[in-house]
Amino acid sequence: MTRLSVNINKLATLRNARGGNNPDVVRWALDIERFGAQGITVHPRPDERHIRRADVRALRPVLTTELNIEGYPSEDFIDLVLEVRPDQVTLVPDPPGVLTSNAGWDTRAHQKALRQVIARFNEAGIRTSIFTGTDTELIALAAETGTDRIELYTEPYAANYSRDRESAVAPFTAAGMRARELGLGLNAGHDLDLANLAFFKTMVPDLLEVSIGHALVCDALTYGMENTVQLYLRQLR
Repeated sequence: MTRLSVNINKLATLRNARGGNNPDVVRWALDIERFGAQGITVHPRPDERHIRRADVRALRPVLTTELNIEGYPSEDFIDLVLEVRPDQVTLVPDPPGVLTSNAGWDTRAHQKALRQVIARFNEAGIRTSIFTGTDTELIALAAETGTDRIELYTEPYAANYSRDRESAVAPFTAAGMRARELGLGLNAGHDLDLANLAFFKTMVPDLLEVSIGHALVCDALTYGMENTVQLYLRQLR
């Protein structure tokens, strides 16, 4: 079964909008684990507009599933990851100030830098993943960095799903097959939801993990968090 890692950034955004500690992101992370999710994802940004570094430090000792930290590999991010030592670190190419991740790495242009960062994380025993598009040449270059996995950026699939889901998923199927040939583990994330997730999982080989935040939290407003986590898990079965 493909594992579900729930990104809790949006819960932190809600907390930060009012101040205080409501909702309590640590308590909610523990509840989401209890509801059946197999991981928690956080993406701390330099301005701490949602997840704060203090949240990351508070989550690490209490989570019983996997912690995945996403982020741009600035020195302060690298230092945080090496301090906290999550189960997985996912490197994304979004510089400070960007609203949300919107592309995969150009692994040709950034090959040397990615190799250096990944070597540091590998030495610390942290599983690594690189956020990528579906270009199979860039995926092959991702493999040369020493990363354990890639995470496919799925917004193009989600945007085109309602028009032609077969055409929308075809590049991701090919990317998944190429990742398998290269011995890379495969994750995916961005705009996956209850409407498009099951088909994606069916069509993309060897999908190990999906990271879902915005859509899942929005659905929880309608269905409740416990029921929503179960609905997403059902799509992955």
